[in-house]
Amino acid sequence: MPLDTVNIGRSTDYFEHIVDARWLMAYAAGLNDLNPAYMDTTAGAVHAHPIFPVCLEWPAILATRALLGENLSDAESARGVHAAHDLHLLRPIKAGTRLRTRATLIAIEQIKPGAGYTLRLDTIDDVEQLVCQTYQFGIYRGVPVIGATPPITEQPALPATQPLDGTSTRIAVAAGSAHRYTECARIWNPIHTDRQFAQNAGLPDIILHGTATMALAVTELTNRLVAGDSQRVVRTGGRFAAMVLMPSILELNTSAVYQQDDGTHLVSFAVTNADGALAINHGFFVFR
Repeated sequence: MPLDTVNIGRSTDYFEHIVDARWLMAYAAGLNDLNPAYMDTTAGAVHAHPIFPVCLEWPAILATRALLGENLSDAESARGVHAAHDLHLLRPIKAGTRLRTRATLIAIEQIKPGAGYTLRLDTIDDVEQLVCQTYQFGIYRGVPVIGATPPITEQPALPATQPLDGTSTRIAVAAGSAHRYTECARIWNPIHTDRQFAQNAGLPDIILHGTATMALAVTELTNRLVAGDSQRVVRTGGRFAAMVLMPSILELNTSAVYQQDDGTHLVSFAVTNADGALAINHGFFVFR
């Protein structure tokens, strides 16, 4: 069935989470990121890895199916892909906090592969201050769009892509990485853990989550550029493209550091998979 733009502006309920040290440590360990800031409980409240907000957002993302009413069939929903991510980190996430997240459908558009849609995911604290905000672009492949309702808000402009200067780092993705990430992040989708399901969906095998690929790149950038201090990371994201199989070796390519007009610093990046195809392109990592 067509995706109707009349649904633009609809929001899910808020989903509440108690963010404890166990979850934060498990997420980092699932990436084999043993940064003491994420793991050492003797140094005070542990902090979140920069990509941890995807864990808080997952229930709201699942609930967005209800925003589309009866328009989307199970088969059409199964053709949905996460295509791009833009995460804004406004306040640090630490163990012992209660956070709430909801999703709002802010845009639907017809693009060549199908129905493109944008979610804004807002995470707030106990006093309703915004802690992080994500603009997530997805595609329902082969699904048409009807209606003429305009987007309810404009997405912030993405950082300008800078030329990659040839600096590269190899990142190993071990066998079983998708299973570990699934359980540690509490993000479950059978294409990442069930070989039969993945092959029935037309994939060659189970694949690594796009957010896990991004998190592995962000681990390297956080350690290299801000000495592991995740609180200095203010924005990151990129476009997801080629799949990542396991085990394999990824290659992270980066630009030089550029200072932006607001005083923050930007590094552009791309991640290629074992076949040399871009798993993430137009990546950006912004820090202060």
